[in-house]
Amino acid sequence: MRPQNRFLLTTLAGAAATANALRPVARTGPLSVPAFGWGLPTSELPLQALAFQGALALAAGRGGGRKGLRGAAGVALTAASAAGLVRLHREASNADEVLEQALRDELGNDYRNRIREPFTPVPEEPLTRRSILLPDFGVRRRYRVEKDISYGEAGRRNRMDIWRRKDLDRDARAPVLVQIHGGAWMMGQKEGQGEPLMAHLVQRGWVCVAPNYRLSPRSTWPDHIVDVKKVLAWVKENIAEHGGDPEFVVITGGSAGGHLSSLAALTPGLAEFQPGFEDADTSVAACVAFYGVYDFTNRHGTGREDMLPFLEKRVFKSLVADDRPRWEQASTVSHVGPAAPPFFILHGTNDSLVPVEQARSFVEDLRKASSAPVAYAELPLAQHAFDILPSVRAAYTARAVERFLAVVRSEFGGPTPAEAVSRA
Repeated sequence: MRPQNRFLLTTLAGAAATANALRPVARTGPLSVPAFGWGLPTSELPLQALAFQGALALAAGRGGGRKGLRGAAGVALTAASAAGLVRLHREASNADEVLEQALRDELGNDYRNRIREPFTPVPEEPLTRRSILLPDFGVRRRYRVEKDISYGEAGRRNRMDIWRRKDLDRDARAPVLVQIHGGAWMMGQKEGQGEPLMAHLVQRGWVCVAPNYRLSPRSTWPDHIVDVKKVLAWVKENIAEHGGDPEFVVITGGSAGGHLSSLAALTPGLAEFQPGFEDADTSVAACVAFYGVYDFTNRHGTGREDMLPFLEKRVFKSLVADDRPRWEQASTVSHVGPAAPPFFILHGTNDSLVPVEQARSFVEDLRKASSAPVAYAELPLAQHAFDILPSVRAAYTARAVERFLAVVRSEFGGPTPAEAVSRA
């Protein structure tokens, strides 16, 4: 290949990746999946993408690749891509303000002052240049202290990991977060998702639980939510042995995990989702739902119609037209009511897998029905799964979640550690 053609094609590919991160090429249909896969690393690690694209451009430009009209076009594409990547970084850096405003809008401007001791979060240190440029991918190795604990009868799909600080006292009665992975109800595992949030909370003294659950097409709905309920029942019965407080358990998850975590939060004790353990306590103190699917029946027209054939064939194994009550029961929005726990819902405007409009309609319905806080943060230019990489946006998101949960513990949660000791 001639040097000028090599240089032009290389810079064109980089510019296309940046353009897709700024504006996904598709939000529905078959192209939405590659738009997500292509856009996530670029939108969440734009400075690293800038370095990578720059290195490729330098290598491709050797031997006269930057000469002539095609060389000039390649240089222009490189400059345009660099500008776009800088914009992506600035937008991610502004996430702290977006998240703070979302909490203020729902909890009030004075919400930080209402956090009781000892629930006040540790003062937040500014992100350093090193932490931004060299993200930490080693948190699992440091904080996962127990692996593959069995909670059910389904082999490796019914195993969980526990994350906590190694110096956490077994009698600490630390707050507990249950992290439910995503993967379209068909794939995924307890490793690799929600780790920036879990690492942040573990550093602050939390205990985190990351389970697997049964997946389709081998399993059929409601096996997925039944397993999530089994996890919650196990946590309530056993987490004190691992330093956790069974009186303050919150649940989180993204995508399919956002659906499962929000559904579990709204259906404590629902017999159909707890066969054989109907009397087990599966209630949670709060839910933090990331980019979830909240309505399988698309009653508000904010979902993806092109997702129905996949769900019918592989997850529910029934047609929605023939089995609507079951599909409605599986939809989180069907269970909103005044008894809902506090919610913090997060979604990116650039999500090319689950429309941001679905989050908006769910928030509207939940706010109308619930007597508890419903905070909602809509993050500009954030793609689906924006929180799984140790990015600037993920770091600010974890901090905001910690602040939200500190308010929940203070105003809606269980006793302080001192009160718990005196009660015992």
